[in-house]
Amino acid sequence: MPKPKKRGSNHQRGAGGQPRNVQPFSDEDASIETMSHCSGFSDPASFTEDGPEVDEEATQEDLEYKLKGFIDLTLDKSAKTRQAALESLKSAFSSKILYEFVMERRMTLADSIERCIKKGKSDEQCAAAGLACLLCVQMGSGIESEEIFKTLGPVLKKIVCDGTASIQARQACATCLGICCFIITDDITELHSTMECLENIFTKAYQRDRDTNGVSSTHNTVLHISALLAWTLLLTICPMNEVKKKIEMHLHKLPSLLSCDDLNMRIAAGETLALLFELARETDADFFYEDMELLTEKLRALATDGNKHRAKVDKRKQRSVFRDVLRAVEERDFPTEMVKFGPERMYIDCWVKKQTYDTFKEVLGSGMQYHLQSNDFLRNVFELGPPVMLDAATLKTMKISRFERHLYNSAAFKARTKARSKCRDKRADVGEFF
Repeated sequence: MPKPKKRGSNHQRGAGGQPRNVQPFSDEDASIETMSHCSGFSDPASFTEDGPEVDEEATQEDLEYKLKGFIDLTLDKSAKTRQAALESLKSAFSSKILYEFVMERRMTLADSIERCIKKGKSDEQCAAAGLACLLCVQMGSGIESEEIFKTLGPVLKKIVCDGTASIQARQACATCLGICCFIITDDITELHSTMECLENIFTKAYQRDRDTNGVSSTHNTVLHISALLAWTLLLTICPMNEVKKKIEMHLHKLPSLLSCDDLNMRIAAGETLALLFELARETDADFFYEDMELLTEKLRALATDGNKHRAKVDKRKQRSVFRDVLRAVEERDFPTEMVKFGPERMYIDCWVKKQTYDTFKEVLGSGMQYHLQSNDFLRNVFELGPPVMLDAATLKTMKISRFERHLYNSAAFKARTKARSKCRDKRADVGEFF
């Protein structure tokens, strides 16, 4: 019986099992090669896995060598390769503090980002805008950041206002514009200009009821939400006289967005209203809103919404948010939240702080806790003081082994299962009784 041919036996192989006749490095190969390097940055925990101690200096050099390669790949001819390189840089910047590395290569990074936003397509533009945010977060406020914003600001504004660009790209650029301008707070003229640009976008949602083209209105909703949230973030750092003008301009119009069909728009409008009321009462203790009764009626309806045509998850989320918004508007109250990171704790006790925290958490993702511990800019924003320095012995005692984590998670899982089983038994008993 003849032996079956081995797969790939028609290619002669050289040393190391590689084919002698090597094909040109295609776009697909480039994206695969790039993504194989990217996997190490997919999770911040990959930088701190349990294992034997390693040479930190050598590890840092290896990391910087990889990052240099990613920066070079942002200029590649292949769109897939460029996008993969941008995503890899984003993962690294959100997971580590790379201040010196970034400062040395800030203009190179800015040029690459500008090129990708100008010439790339939707996904590449979104990745480049996200990297621009993280670049400014890494650098913090200062002259160098201002230089970066002068380069990227006009490009971002152009995409945001370009009706022919993809909605996803415009959405990402609107968020990026707000965050970068927030970090570069010294130039009040630029702050006003950026807020005006964002206002021109989200105020179009005010006329939604008069919009005859329902498809177009729904299609632009995500852009309006991003522009509104970025504008709200910038409002938190405006001078008080400018805050008063903005409140007078928008407080009577924002409640119309509470009737929007999109859940995220209703939530964004509700949280913005709560923040406006908070700022208004800070500027004027006797602040009075004429349509308070009508507004509280709307908020209460949303806080107790039980419409059957909406998903249970959406209703639960909406009721939770609008209960807090209603308390803020009626009782001037805010439910304090506590955020733990390492040995420290931070209390979020106002809407301004919540808006700022939520924005940076969206950008940094799982790296938010690490940056709160080590990023000087974020620690200044949240008034946390200088980073807490811990010696190796203290860190070692705080670190939980993988086995201990496994035991803890197993115990928690068992306890949760028992608690849910009891609840199910009670529901079953009640059902049988009736």
